[in-house]
Amino acid sequence: MEEMFKTLPQHTCSWLKSMPTLYKYQDVWNTQEFVEGTILAQQNFKADPSDVFLCSLPKSGTTWLKALVFAIITRETFDVSTSPLLTTLPHHCLPNCLELGVERSNENYTNSRFLPIPTHIPYNSLPQSIIASNCKIVYIYRNMKDVLVSYYNFFREKDKIPVEDAPFEVAFDEFCHGISWCGPYWDHVLGYWRASLDRPEVILLLKYEDMKKDPTSNVKRLADFIGYPFTIKEEEEGVIENIIKLCSFENLKSLEVNKSGKLFGDHPDSTENRLFFRKAKDGDWENYFTHQMVEKIDKLIDDKLGATGLVLK
Repeated sequence: MEEMFKTLPQHTCSWLKSMPTLYKYQDVWNTQEFVEGTILAQQNFKADPSDVFLCSLPKSGTTWLKALVFAIITRETFDVSTSPLLTTLPHHCLPNCLELGVERSNENYTNSRFLPIPTHIPYNSLPQSIIASNCKIVYIYRNMKDVLVSYYNFFREKDKIPVEDAPFEVAFDEFCHGISWCGPYWDHVLGYWRASLDRPEVILLLKYEDMKKDPTSNVKRLADFIGYPFTIKEEEEGVIENIIKLCSFENLKSLEVNKSGKLFGDHPDSTENRLFFRKAKDGDWENYFTHQMVEKIDKLIDDKLGATGLVLK
């Protein structure tokens, strides 16, 4: 792999410390760690037909999706007052990540079946065993402008870089050139969108903004798709609403574990849990974009994704 990395296109992110160099592998920009993890997954991962994969571009609603899915599949083991989500970061409740190695363990949260496996790997780079085994895939996507703003603030705050030392304009230009973690954004969305048209029975697309507008219908849809449908009795008893409230941004952000903990404990490069709960607000991009930026990114969305019918502006 050392020799391979010497041959890959590279980009140095001038405004970042923790992710200074990105490599382009299989038309995707990523850190060396994630490129290596993707290759190892492609070579070694053997999917089980019962697997469920939670797929997303970073900063598209990953944390919320993990929390909802975990609450759905463990609702017979825990109620909203005993859920591990009250004391555990959602990323630790679903600890496996495809590109960082997967151990098949249910973590004592369920009596059978494996916990869902999250990944940021684009569809076209997924291990072939996942495609061949007809595993269920849930893909969450989000308005490109808010993804960019969330991405920018997450890494700027992670590295504790003042705004004046990390101009938003630089991150904007990189993003519009497709240079970002797991980017280009449009290729990531297009890959899963096209696959969902060909294989709607195994690939579910969820739009972040739609889930916020109508969480009840979308949580029911999600539960049905991953094989944990709600009973009529559960619906009447308000189980769905309780899960939505438990996993709400306001509730998760208020929990002590998500205010003071760290993703990798005391590791010097560990991410503070609070950074996964910044605003979760639609339209925050309006506080960052100039009129010229809006025109440029709207044209880019039309050019790259206009034919999909997906409303991404």
